[in-house]
Amino acid sequence: MSGDLAKSTAYFGERQRSGDRFTADALLDLYTAASVTTSIVIRGIAGFGPRHELRSDLTLTGSEDPPIAVMAVDTAAKMRQLTADTVGLVTRGLVTLESLMPADEPMPAGPSVKVTVYVQRGHRISGALAYVAVCDVLQRHGFHAATAYLGVDGTAGGRRRRATFFGRNVEVPAMVIAIGPRERAVPAIAELRAMPGLQMLTVEAVTTCKVGGRLLSPPPELPRDAGSRQKLTVQTCASALHDGVPIHRALVTRLRGIHQTAGMTVLRAVWGFQNGSAPLADSVFRIGRRVPVTTLVVDTPERIAAGFQVADALTAQHGVVTVEKVPGAVSIDAGVRRGTM
Repeated sequence: MSGDLAKSTAYFGERQRSGDRFTADALLDLYTAASVTTSIVIRGIAGFGPRHELRSDLTLTGSEDPPIAVMAVDTAAKMRQLTADTVGLVTRGLVTLESLMPADEPMPAGPSVKVTVYVQRGHRISGALAYVAVCDVLQRHGFHAATAYLGVDGTAGGRRRRATFFGRNVEVPAMVIAIGPRERAVPAIAELRAMPGLQMLTVEAVTTCKVGGRLLSPPPELPRDAGSRQKLTVQTCASALHDGVPIHRALVTRLRGIHQTAGMTVLRAVWGFQNGSAPLADSVFRIGRRVPVTTLVVDTPERIAAGFQVADALTAQHGVVTVEKVPGAVSIDAGVRRGTM
């Protein structure tokens, strides 16, 4: 796919309904009808929404309402219309619209980039799961971090692929999001594009603020007007602690205390690396502990600057912290919408 692309992301509770249907199902029906190139539904493990009602992996059970993120990627023109339709289906949560480009286009300006690779959960490359093979390539090329997420639903090539409890779920979408130096992205992408079976590669501009406790750059300053939004992303290991508490839980608690924000979401991954680490993944004896987790906050530049100060204090030794510009963001709560696309 060539030309300008856009990504719509909706954050809300998994059990939220739009009319007589779950909102996630309504969105996937929308994207299937529009033959969206790629979409993926990822379950979160912690966060809070517009009313600051806390959901945490410390207390959530299967019968409760974990946060989810529903992402869809296609041409910018198509996604602008579909994002407006998405806002109409989400009754409480946050919807964003971000600009990106295909990986075969020139790299965006700046020292760092974000590369996203969409694959199938069960696809294998030379015997290894595709998302593992992709992470290996990115680590060899000196990326700061790569994180692999398994989708529970989504579309691929305009066709819906939903995970089932007893199925192998080979064709269900998965994705790898990686942060690295711009000059190292070019050869990495060339190697990735030669790998069979990858569904889509995209590139976005990003500011890498911290890696492994080292401060590289503060968040970029944007005009502090009503329409400006940024996304703060903190990638850590689920077992990385600050004062005896997992960093992602400490982030949720502290940001919930200082932010009058639309909310935040923590996503649990299944594979990845950070700052040259050995692969972060579950093992038979440590399920859920030594895996990457990603904490996401979308807010005004002023609040992102305050949030970065919190993240900076909590990632003195661990993690990768980035900030990106978000061109459009709308917070929805009981019919009240704040923000613009």
